[in-house]
Amino acid sequence: MTHQRIGLALAVAVAAALAPTAPQAVEIAAGDWKFTLNGNVNADYIHSSCESTPSPIAGGLACTSIDGNSTASSVSNGLLPAAFVFGVSTTQNGIDVAATFGMYPGTSTNDGGSPNLQDGQKLPSGNTALGSAGLDIRQVFLTFGNKDMGTFTVGRNIGLFGQDAILNDMTLPGVGGPGGTATGSPANTTLGGIGLGYIYTDWLSQIDYTTPDLSGTKITFGIFDPLNPVGAVSEPKSAPGFHGKVAYTMGGLYLSASGLYQKQTATPTTAEYNSHAFDVGGKYAIAGFEVMGWYYKATGVGTTALFLNSADAFGNARDSNGFIAQVTYTVGPTKFGINYGQSKLSATGEEQVATPVEAADLVGNNNKWTAGIYHKLTPNLTILGEYSKVTSEAQSSAVFENQGNTFNIGAFLSF
Repeated sequence: MTHQRIGLALAVAVAAALAPTAPQAVEIAAGDWKFTLNGNVNADYIHSSCESTPSPIAGGLACTSIDGNSTASSVSNGLLPAAFVFGVSTTQNGIDVAATFGMYPGTSTNDGGSPNLQDGQKLPSGNTALGSAGLDIRQVFLTFGNKDMGTFTVGRNIGLFGQDAILNDMTLPGVGGPGGTATGSPANTTLGGIGLGYIYTDWLSQIDYTTPDLSGTKITFGIFDPLNPVGAVSEPKSAPGFHGKVAYTMGGLYLSASGLYQKQTATPTTAEYNSHAFDVGGKYAIAGFEVMGWYYKATGVGTTALFLNSADAFGNARDSNGFIAQVTYTVGPTKFGINYGQSKLSATGEEQVATPVEAADLVGNNNKWTAGIYHKLTPNLTILGEYSKVTSEAQSSAVFENQGNTFNIGAFLSF
């Protein structure tokens, strides 16, 4: 799976985090209905110094040289693409009803969307003239409920497993791990800490129920459209996937745990296996400081993305685990922060015996540390700078290791 295939759009949460006192950019009342618009626009200059003599690490996230070029520059979105999120809401028969539509354009030319550059004419690199940026539709969902009955969510929205780790990653408005921006065809988004401390929560078609507030505790559980393993033969599933989350808030303390379960269907070349995972963590804020950390453990879920490298060639589920830890300090309009994340993947015993060479090349560990400064020039406009170091090790870490360093500066406008 290439870095370009991993994108993220959490603009609503970021807008709230970066501008907690700012009003929504657009709010229109029409009878009993209210229409709103939120979003962001961002871009960074991103420069990466990559491994000049790279080792072959399948699933490694440290950037590597391309045709001998060990540096890469781009002007691209960071971890978030730009966003326009439209909302509509009302109250009928005592029930709060709402719908959300989220559209997320990028800035990088990488999809050949222009009518002047179609498939038959595309060059190997998508980053050429006459191209176009891509547009993702990440959110299409409705909610209904109230403070007494709880809330149902129906449609495509952010997943539950791994949600809080990414929502509280300080690199959310920035870059973190460069991902596809360190290639010849920059992606619409970078990695942040995806695959470098947590698994990408993704955007999933789902039906969920969230309880009312129970003395600071809320519980969410539901079903989601079952996913095939990345790169595997597409097979129908006889049952949905299941996921859940419990969260507790008291003053400056926030704690949460989440999990998922899904059965992977057998194919002509792989066996049936069960996928399950959980994460647990929290954050605490006091006197300008905030500390946070989340840990995850999974079987048959893989690393970086849901069900990426989740099983060996024989259909045996691989184990994985990881964590992210972070400390930030805010003084006036400026936040200083540092975080470190690590994601590990274990080869199965069967593949180590049957295919020891291939197993040795499989990624065993991706880790990253980032130092960043985020300054609110206005209540809605943040300028930022980050430095990140990414290291990837294969299962045979004594032989195969790649390292990459990235510096970025940019601006993030939320509204």
